[in-house]
Amino acid sequence: MAATETLTAERILEATEEVLRRYGPAKATVVDVARALGVSHGSVYRHFRTKAALREAVTERWLSRTEVMLAELTGAAGRPAPEKLKDWFAALFEAKRHKAGDDPELFATYSVLIDENSGVVDRHLEVLVGQVRTVVEEGVREGEFTAPEPDATARALFSATAHFHDPAYAPEWRKPTVDAEFDAVVGLLLRGLRA
Repeated sequence: MAATETLTAERILEATEEVLRRYGPAKATVVDVARALGVSHGSVYRHFRTKAALREAVTERWLSRTEVMLAELTGAAGRPAPEKLKDWFAALFEAKRHKAGDDPELFATYSVLIDENSGVVDRHLEVLVGQVRTVVEEGVREGEFTAPEPDATARALFSATAHFHDPAYAPEWRKPTVDAEFDAVVGLLLRGLRA
């Protein structure tokens, strides 16, 4: 790190991702992160008080990228709710498949970190379910969906599509039939929601 460059939490998180990619969660240390940044490990600890806090922050950062991308779909005006919901689930599936396939080392690392930080994962899942609920509520208002309990409906939709976004199913996402399976499940769910 250049002497004039300010050490920020964001820079530390970027370096932590690279260190996790290189060494994996079992071997990566705060000292490794500090070394990658050219600072003392005390400098890292000034931003993140513990190794666990750093790992939690990097997990949250990784998950929030998906949340932000999906929020754009949820907030898009002028689109029918069924189309928006299908696109939302397709984007979630593609994002998860992309992470698993393009960077398997980091995906495996994050799978370990996610297990360690259930609070971060629980918050992430609530954000995602909240986005689905927003689309369901919009569809109900517009007369496109029948869902007397939008929250319960959103949770059911999210659970019903788990095969296409839960990291436990990642090995199956490479099957040649997975896109057809996705279309069949989402199509069935949307038909069930139609008013």
